[in-house]
Amino acid sequence: MQMESFSEVFENVKKFCLSDSGVSEIGYNKWIRPLRPLKLENGTAYLTASSEFIRRTSMEVYEDILKRGFEEILGFPVEINISVEDEQEKEERIHEILTDHSEDKRMVQKSELTFDNFIKGKSTELAYAFCCAVAGKTETHPAQTRDVFNPLFIYGDSGLGKTHLLKAIEYEVTKKNKEAKVIYTTGENFTNELIKAIGSNNRASFHEKYRGVDFLLMDDVQFIAGKDSTQEEFFHTFNELYNRGKQIVLTSDIQPSKIAKLENRIKSRFVLGVQVDVQPPDFETRMAIVKRKAEKLDLNLSDPVARIIAEKLKINIRQLEGAVNKMKALTIYTSETPSISMAQRVIKEILNSQQAEITVDRILNDVANAFNVSPEEIRSANRNAPVSLARKIAIYLFREIKNMTYIEIGKELNRNHSTMTTSYQDITVLLKKNTDLKETVDDIMKNLKEN
Repeated sequence: MQMESFSEVFENVKKFCLSDSGVSEIGYNKWIRPLRPLKLENGTAYLTASSEFIRRTSMEVYEDILKRGFEEILGFPVEINISVEDEQEKEERIHEILTDHSEDKRMVQKSELTFDNFIKGKSTELAYAFCCAVAGKTETHPAQTRDVFNPLFIYGDSGLGKTHLLKAIEYEVTKKNKEAKVIYTTGENFTNELIKAIGSNNRASFHEKYRGVDFLLMDDVQFIAGKDSTQEEFFHTFNELYNRGKQIVLTSDIQPSKIAKLENRIKSRFVLGVQVDVQPPDFETRMAIVKRKAEKLDLNLSDPVARIIAEKLKINIRQLEGAVNKMKALTIYTSETPSISMAQRVIKEILNSQQAEITVDRILNDVANAFNVSPEEIRSANRNAPVSLARKIAIYLFREIKNMTYIEIGKELNRNHSTMTTSYQDITVLLKKNTDLKETVDDIMKNLKEN
């Protein structure tokens, strides 16, 4: 038998083990199927297992069967060597399962971002209803929709369904009217396309693309803040579309009035229509999201397993869906049955990975943006009121999020650690008195933990 690779050899060995060796289907799925081929060298078949438990059991119980399988397929005897796959290889394998970039999968994902597939709860029902009205999914009169919901501005933390709603509008509108000109973009893409148009001296095509649409759907509009040329272009694009009665729907991670470095003339346009926020889903909605995701993946999650995911991951939808995705990958990779212990491991990984990604620079950048100063000013000796306040907030967040010592914070900001202690105590007292400031700090913390 001619074989193209050791992987193909091992696939045939597994078929032998399942059909001709007398191994039960349960035993096969639990101990043989999870093994991965590594190489065939000097008469030894090298395989890997995802854990020491699987490695040991496979060698103790199934070594002779594997040897018979290899001899049947190759025509000569081989020795078996099973090692435990290191964590990096394991994560790469799971990532490979999770990131299937096939065209069919992309098409399925696109069609899933519809109103029918949006799981709404109390925290999103208004935003959902307004988007349905804009898309013509309700009986709202078109003139009323144009007057009341233009622009429609949806704001809220990352991962709460804002993009899903924009894509649902796009899907609904184009389904009803294939001639409708609908553009979905992001603040970042809008900026990059403008830079490219300026560089190629081709602003005319940029204007034609964005000012000739019936629906402009822009995610993360806050990205244009502080970029003068982009804000200028967006302002005129907005005016052109609005004056022609074309629908504009925008999203941001914070309330429009709080977007630092966004021109007031743009903020004033946002209040012409309706602003609606989305909040983290409540427990019942989180349970529904977990169950729906598991159903789509054909993953059998018991209520206790679904419940622990919904109880522990409260911040956003991406966390919930990511946990279910990871559990599905683990069941494929290890043949392990979904359980509470598996869910606990996955939840811990998700929460730990988010904590690890919050760097000092990220905290400084987010604080600087919120208080309209620069990270360099926070690190400097500048003592004017806005910079001093931003510096104290950064110190507070270093302690609260990263659990840094005052000495470590002092080194980061080139200051004596005793000054850091005083600043932290001052801001703690101020946050108890000033509810507006506390709300701003809470927004920064949420944004850091979710992105």
